[in-house]
Amino acid sequence: MGSHQDSTRDDSPHPLPNPLPTPATAAGREGLDALLADPGRAVVALDFDGTLAPIVPDPDRARAHPGAVPALAALAPKIASIAVITGRPAEVAVHHGGFADIPGLDHLVVLGHYGAERWDAATGTLTTPEPHPGVDAVRAELPGLLERSGAGQGTWTEDKGHAVAVHTRRAPEPQAALDALRAPLTDLAARHGLIVEPGRMVLELRPPGMDKGAALRAHVHSLGAGSVLFAGDDLGDLPAFAAVDTLRAEGTPGLLVCSGSDEVTELRKRADVEVAGPAGVVALLAALARRLP
Repeated sequence: MGSHQDSTRDDSPHPLPNPLPTPATAAGREGLDALLADPGRAVVALDFDGTLAPIVPDPDRARAHPGAVPALAALAPKIASIAVITGRPAEVAVHHGGFADIPGLDHLVVLGHYGAERWDAATGTLTTPEPHPGVDAVRAELPGLLERSGAGQGTWTEDKGHAVAVHTRRAPEPQAALDALRAPLTDLAARHGLIVEPGRMVLELRPPGMDKGAALRAHVHSLGAGSVLFAGDDLGDLPAFAAVDTLRAEGTPGLLVCSGSDEVTELRKRADVEVAGPAGVVALLAALARRLP
């Protein structure tokens, strides 16, 4: 679902570059209007990979878009909170995002491992729980499983501490490798009390009950937020989209933003606004910061 990029919502006499897009749905327009009317009670929540950072073959090399930190630093002081909600460990997202020790980012938190971890920019403190015991068991069995499956060539295992992810983007046939691994990884996860979360050429084995929707709802409720914006790009962001729908039904206006790609289209169908990948997300954040007093 797209949006009108030639919006006239910016009523300054000299139109600013990259004006705010007009949401394509009534609920989205209500969410944006609520955010603009009372920014001090607004939460802006963002996925990291594919939303703030371009997708790259090696996740260790992912870095936030060059304009992300300046846009976040301009926006953060004007709203209640910016929350980066990611499946990565919080410290990894902080490092790859360049969020530490940045003036203006006191209102930013990173909710890592789908909210199991929390890093606060204001204090630099990290809180994290003990990992699920099934993760250690899966970590030990994965090498043998990948070798037996025949899909090991080009696959890469990412140890996230509280989860383990198997990437196939570098395989000769990434989608075929992903499809071949789906059943054996699902069986492995189930035997150890974990679930499998699919993504863009990745299957992540993690504990149940950890998702971006639960993290988002908890954060919004903890602040008594009056509005919420969530931006994401991948299947793992669908629970956060659903959480915004639930918050809307409960009376908290919300805006859903899709960081568009050709690999995942499900979010596009659900979004109020679609932008062109991380560069589009950064432009939206910068335009929002300019609009707010």
